[in-house]
Amino acid sequence: MQRRNFIRIAGGGVVAAATLGSASLAGCSGGMPAVAIEAWQGPGAELAAASDPRRWLLSYAILAPHSHNLQSWLVDLGTPGEIVLRCDAKRLLPQTDPLSRQIMMSHGTFLELLDLAARERGLRADFTLFPEGAFAPDKIDARPVARIRLTPDASVSKDPLFGQILRRHTNRSVYDLSRPVPAAAWAAMAEAVKPNTLRFGYVGLEQAPALALHRSIAAEAWRIELTTPRTIMESFEVLRVGSAEVAQHRDGLTLLDPMVVTLNRLGLFDRSKAPAPDDYATTSQVKDFGAKLASTPGFLWMVTPTNDREAQVNAGRAYARVQLAATAQGLAMQPLQQALQEYPEQARPYRDIHQLLEATQPSQTVQMWARVGYASPVSPAPRRRLADFIRA
Repeated sequence: MQRRNFIRIAGGGVVAAATLGSASLAGCSGGMPAVAIEAWQGPGAELAAASDPRRWLLSYAILAPHSHNLQSWLVDLGTPGEIVLRCDAKRLLPQTDPLSRQIMMSHGTFLELLDLAARERGLRADFTLFPEGAFAPDKIDARPVARIRLTPDASVSKDPLFGQILRRHTNRSVYDLSRPVPAAAWAAMAEAVKPNTLRFGYVGLEQAPALALHRSIAAEAWRIELTTPRTIMESFEVLRVGSAEVAQHRDGLTLLDPMVVTLNRLGLFDRSKAPAPDDYATTSQVKDFGAKLASTPGFLWMVTPTNDREAQVNAGRAYARVQLAATAQGLAMQPLQQALQEYPEQARPYRDIHQLLEATQPSQTVQMWARVGYASPVSPAPRRRLADFIRA
């Protein structure tokens, strides 16, 4: 094999680790430009002292988890005391999220963090979802996702989960299989989702056969996404390689591995085509993700009785609370969305996970499935400037 071709394959193998369902490459945070993660320091004194608290609230809301770290939130501040949230139609995932279900959940996570921040400032946030009508089941449009009216209210209670916002990071690394998730931690996560209309469940090390089924379905769904050219290319399109690209875009999937950054500078890393199923770029990542699944001591899930747009948004709000509760317990979490996605190649894993989680009645939908455990800390994902989200 020619050295040039070998380098391309080896580079691709590393790159695949940072793609599907990822917002950053776990364990490779060296070189992360400070400007890309400055939002994680929280709003400065100027915003805290401003007479209009809305930008202060939004400084926390934009730290919400989002599929592929696309950050597809747009806000309108044209009416005093209100925030109108819309979806940026240029930041969607038509291949892996063809119905924009995950995008709607990602707007729910934004709304939940906004609510937590409002409570911290003694504000009541009254949410009206889809005030001009809900989107169609298969597409979104320019109508608002939500209108939020903010009112000072001394009776509003602060939520302790607010204190976890700056600490919450999605962790895609190997977990510690020797440390089971404690019963108290599962209980805290279950408590966090109340009073949402959904079913929360989990499985741990004491349920080995069920745990094995979760790992098997997740592994197959991951393999499918890696070997479906249009879905892997969707990830490549938002892949930011090296500190310069990360600082420029401050979104998408981050790859800072020194070897790949060097190859990219030399023009040896080709992001214009998908690796073949039997390439090292693919097989190595199937193996790598299998090792991560094998290290996972627990999985959680959330099932909604319906799958309308409001259910999707509210499931996102619930997931934000679950992850913040897990963070408070010292736990790491990684969403496993591949088997929940609605494109044709994932039909079998989609059916299998719904059957496993007893979500087989009409309209019942597994909105979230995630691995949970203890792991070493990881870097936060990049965030764009607050001004990038504001349209008025």
